[in-house]
Amino acid sequence: MSSITDIPAKFGLTLQIFKTAFAASLSWFVASSLLHSDYPYFAAVAAIITVQVTVADSVNKATQRIVGIIGGVLISMLLGHWFQVGVFSIFFIILIGMGIAKLLRMNPQIISQVAVSSLLVLAFGQAREGYAYERIFETIVGSAIAVLTNALIIPQNAVPDVERSIIAFSKLSAATLTNLTALLDVSGARRKTGRSEVDALIKEAAECRKGLDLAEQSLKYNPLLTHKRERLNQLAKSIRQLESITIQIRGIRRSLADLQTNQHLVPEQAFIQQLKQTMEATANCIAAFGQLAVYESEVNQKNLENAVTQALSAQEGCLNDLHSVSPPATLRDIGSILTDLGRIVSETQNLHPSSETTDEPLSMSRSVEEQG
Repeated sequence: MSSITDIPAKFGLTLQIFKTAFAASLSWFVASSLLHSDYPYFAAVAAIITVQVTVADSVNKATQRIVGIIGGVLISMLLGHWFQVGVFSIFFIILIGMGIAKLLRMNPQIISQVAVSSLLVLAFGQAREGYAYERIFETIVGSAIAVLTNALIIPQNAVPDVERSIIAFSKLSAATLTNLTALLDVSGARRKTGRSEVDALIKEAAECRKGLDLAEQSLKYNPLLTHKRERLNQLAKSIRQLESITIQIRGIRRSLADLQTNQHLVPEQAFIQQLKQTMEATANCIAAFGQLAVYESEVNQKNLENAVTQALSAQEGCLNDLHSVSPPATLRDIGSILTDLGRIVSETQNLHPSSETTDEPLSMSRSVEEQG
């Protein structure tokens, strides 16, 4: 379906533009031919304004417009017969209408709609009988047609966008953790801090969360995509796990920065290499987790299991060799790093629970951190 809509989009004719034009023309037809309205353009205008990216946005826009128009009509009907159209009456009615809407804490768009409706009803309502009621009725008709059009004609499905975001998020998380191994190299005049890499990861996390929120909005009031909600709930859980992993990576960066501060307390080179391998093995778990979260298959599940096994083995090796780390401050920082690495592996295992060995490296690393 996307390939069909991509061709017109190259010429600026997006799906939303098509829906808007269709809803406006259908609203005009219903208002003029079926309902014999004297003001069918109100229905068309309401449809144009109401068609939004998602059905939920359309419902929200329709509600705002209808409430605003009803408020504006009521203000003009209550006060309009006291005034003739003029500079003072326009100023006074708009001032009163917007002031009341603001006092009732209405949405800014509703407040603006109250002002527009008050002005139009004041200007034309006295000359045309039934103008105010027609304006309300036609707006409801146009808004309803716009909402139905948005919901029934190729409704937006943002779930694939969320899946792509998870893949990108997991890959960047794995790459960031791998790149942080450079902080263990204390040689050189200018050392890395890892802050730019972590900041980029935080930005990616925000974009992923934004995509999830949009997908959740796209499924609201959308009867044709109800079956996608369970899938979106699964993806939302994976995003929360990746966000938790991001927190652990930030903690690892801070611990590595502390190690860099005290160069004379850095562990032996052999242990540094072992810790690097442990971080890289843990990064492989993150990448495999993202693949399995989006593409569930036996191959991806096996890849994650293998990555977890290797990471746990590497973490166990680091824990067994901690005797070579003597300064308490260094032991504390290394213990903190291993704790965060253990938590990352634990997060990636939540897709398929495993044996009791999951918690062993975590508990051991916590005890080491407490000793430090």
